[in-house]
Amino acid sequence: MDGRDYRFLSLEAFATARVAGEFAEWAEVHGNFYGTMRSEVQRVLNAGQHVLMDIDVQGARQFHVAFPDTVLIFVLPPSGEVLKSRLSARKSEERERLLVRLRNARAELGEVGRYHYVVVNDDLDRAVDQVNAIIDAEGLRHDRVHEVEAQVEVLIAQLEEEIHVFSKGD
Repeated sequence: MDGRDYRFLSLEAFATARVAGEFAEWAEVHGNFYGTMRSEVQRVLNAGQHVLMDIDVQGARQFHVAFPDTVLIFVLPPSGEVLKSRLSARKSEERERLLVRLRNARAELGEVGRYHYVVVNDDLDRAVDQVNAIIDAEGLRHDRVHEVEAQVEVLIAQLEEEIHVFSKGD
């Protein structure tokens, strides 16, 4: 729904926004343009929420440039056979298009070294748990914990007082 789930732009408005750098990532796929507005990502981040993107490697590269604190997670299929089976099960694409997708997947695998984490999606529940664990761990990184230095200073002062009081009891 326009304005809720997506924002639909005319080709001219999209081009203008692209040139102005308003997209965190964008791509042309099958003659249609898709993108993620920086302002929408910033709105979600400002609300204290995580932004979880499901995008191809080109989009991830662009997104990481726009938001350098981005944590990149590459989700791998357990095998080429399973990937082909999953794509075929969709029954949404002709044989030639499926071949293009498999070739694209092969090329995208060369980007795995650019990612911070790799999750093998051999069991959906486990893969979801692993992605959640990554999100949780990243939220606890020292540089992401707000005011941790001030908290540590207060704790040190409290411990100094406790040590002082305790040592007088000797």
